[in-house]
Amino acid sequence: MLSRVASAIYWMSRYLERAGNLARVVEVNWHLTLDLQDSESGEWKSLIEASGDQSLFQERYGYYDAASVITFLSFDRDYPNSIASCLWAARENARAIREVIPYEMWNYINIFYHLVHDASTRPLQVVENPFSFCQEIKMRDFILGGIAADAMIEDEAWHFARLGRLLERCDKTSRILDVSFHHLLDSQNGAQQPGDSIHWMALLRATSAFNAFRRCRGRISPEKVADFLLFDHHFSRSILYGLTHAQASLHSITGTRLNFFTCESERLLGQLCADLSYLTIEDVFAQGLHRFTDRLQTRMNAVDARLGIEFFGYAAQGPEVRMEQ
Repeated sequence: MLSRVASAIYWMSRYLERAGNLARVVEVNWHLTLDLQDSESGEWKSLIEASGDQSLFQERYGYYDAASVITFLSFDRDYPNSIASCLWAARENARAIREVIPYEMWNYINIFYHLVHDASTRPLQVVENPFSFCQEIKMRDFILGGIAADAMIEDEAWHFARLGRLLERCDKTSRILDVSFHHLLDSQNGAQQPGDSIHWMALLRATSAFNAFRRCRGRISPEKVADFLLFDHHFSRSILYGLTHAQASLHSITGTRLNFFTCESERLLGQLCADLSYLTIEDVFAQGLHRFTDRLQTRMNAVDARLGIEFFGYAAQGPEVRMEQ
């Protein structure tokens, strides 16, 4: 497969996953502010902190209110990670590989892009009540995942698509988990505060994990939530599940047996999966969740950079499609 084609498939999937994740956190946060109206500004600020783009937001908006944060994350085309920017980039990547992906996928991505573009012409309506908009984004993301599962041959293209989607999902889950725990647990003694159960439920819903968690783990507690999102072997949005399946796709692409490596990306991802497989949540809390997730994100970024060098023909400078207007 040409590196240009592999890069386009990989980044198409990453951008689609990123848009779906943003819709989840915006919707859940909006519901959360309705339940906890006395802390609205702080709740919206946590979304920007999870994105890692506080400096750009401060430069463009300044105040962390619902209107500014929703507009920034949903429609700001000068912000390369907004939903609108992600859908534009996913569509441009998909356009370049129309002969590789199913017709239904290209058609649905095109419709998806125009839906968000039309919504961006009436941002006040979405800002006042983002529920319908976010639900639409989530459902279309699920449908595109179904098209990939049911209408694509499980060849190199399919594995590059899955690799991109899973690495993006793991990155965003780790960021949401890190920021949520930072805000919810007292920095001195880890004590829970009144009303925290609402936050824990919101965290699970932001990762589409609430129903799965209640079925498998029962009563909500910080330790159980973190353990489920980090280490569960059967939930498709846990970090360990995502990384181990990303590893399987990488080895399917290279033809190397699992537990062996022929390139640096295989070695880095294999080490990361092995380390996570033998950790417990007690180990994570002993070193500090923030320190653990920060290191985890650094290691996942290193895997992404090596994939770029070894398969896509670039170093760490980013995807093939740039955020041009």
